[in-house]
Amino acid sequence: MKKLNLLLFVLLLILAVPASALEYSIDAPEGPDYGIPTSVEPVYTADRGERKNKDVSKNAALIPPAFGSPSADALDTGTYLTPNLAPNGRPAVGAVINGTGAVQTPGSTGTDYSGMAYTKYTDLTSDLYYKDGSIGILKAPDIKLSVRVYEGTDAATLKKGAGHFEETSVWDGNAAFASHNRGANDYFGKIHTLEVGDRITWTTKLGTRTYEVISVAKVSETDRSGLASSTENMLTLYTCVRDQREYRWCVQAVER
Repeated sequence: MKKLNLLLFVLLLILAVPASALEYSIDAPEGPDYGIPTSVEPVYTADRGERKNKDVSKNAALIPPAFGSPSADALDTGTYLTPNLAPNGRPAVGAVINGTGAVQTPGSTGTDYSGMAYTKYTDLTSDLYYKDGSIGILKAPDIKLSVRVYEGTDAATLKKGAGHFEETSVWDGNAAFASHNRGANDYFGKIHTLEVGDRITWTTKLGTRTYEVISVAKVSETDRSGLASSTENMLTLYTCVRDQREYRWCVQAVER
């Protein structure tokens, strides 16, 4: 009995002693790892710092051409992501290249009221020459181009300015020109930087017309489809591609 009482006394004594509080040490969380802000508007032009006034919506988005194709690195080349909403109702812009490297040109055929095919063409007559032997002036303000044009595309002609392809129209229809892209006479050295919508003017004794760029493409050196006659008033500009002898830059613009 005494042993039982002693055991109960020890138990009561143990329960009467307060237990010590457990101590915890918890580190505070580190700061969040935020990403780089993406709300800063990019600057597209270097002259005055403003963005170029152009459509950058989904309507103008392009599906680029195949990687490594002749027009893969040409500006504004490809097909529209949403053709039904494309600017100006055009289903595609830039180069449309087939298996041979030829580029389809706009407006190469047409029909008149009788159903007969027709194209526009103005012959270069003697009265259309200026006193200095030139036949007109090409200007593209976006690339600071202003050059006199002479008949022919041989080496001697291209030393004086841009040359006019003799087989093409000089006014109505498709007027086509060529010039160097490097050296002292690199008048067309920047035509590949033109963008769809940029303006080009062509002035002759017949007047001045303004054209809007619709295509900037890299084409095969053997591709002469850009010289085809047209039912539209348009310009075609050719020059070499730097360090790629098998290709040419081809810019096309239509009257606006």
